[in-house]
Amino acid sequence: MIARRVKQGSPGFTAGATFGLLAMAAQAVVAAEAGLAGIFGGKALLVINGAAPRLMTVNQEYAGVKLVAVSDTGAQVKMNGKRIVLRVGQNVLGGVVSEKGESVTLTPDRYGMFRIDGKINDNPVRFTVDTGATWIMMAPSEARRLGVSLADAETVGITTANGKVLAPKVLLKSVSVGHTTLRDIEAVVVLREMPDIYLGMSALEHFNILLEGGIFTLRRR
Repeated sequence: MIARRVKQGSPGFTAGATFGLLAMAAQAVVAAEAGLAGIFGGKALLVINGAAPRLMTVNQEYAGVKLVAVSDTGAQVKMNGKRIVLRVGQNVLGGVVSEKGESVTLTPDRYGMFRIDGKINDNPVRFTVDTGATWIMMAPSEARRLGVSLADAETVGITTANGKVLAPKVLLKSVSVGHTTLRDIEAVVVLREMPDIYLGMSALEHFNILLEGGIFTLRRR
């Protein structure tokens, strides 16, 4: 929202109009939009009001958006007196957080991995993007937590860092990444513990994938 200037000599200019303009200006600050495009060495790459990405340090403020804290997985900003936690690829408009449409943008963490929060069967999970994996891969403990049954599961051969192994292949009712929810997605349960669930090509094939300038973008096909 843009508050237009009104010249003091203009007809109908009153103290009430002045107050109205001040309220509009305040509302413009309140309605500031901010998105987290990436995290780089303790700094956050923020997109504010649709402008070009701006690399900001903690306690830096621009256009009504103050960067409060940065972590490996997101950033905390202050807008309109509210503190909002943003994950990479999320936007906040007037205090409401959302991903932009059907696309998600990621940047690598300190280990060079692309990670994102999502859901499997409506349960929260942490994904590591793995374009080299044929299927979504998870540990037995995660399968139990998510209510994934291995009964009557087909056994398939997969290649891991430890060589070729056999793993049960299952069908996930739903997989959510950003605002996109996929149905009936295949996954395998690797019989060893893993820190994250690997988001493989059984889910990624439903997206157009772009890796440019260290930025990884998933856009729903």
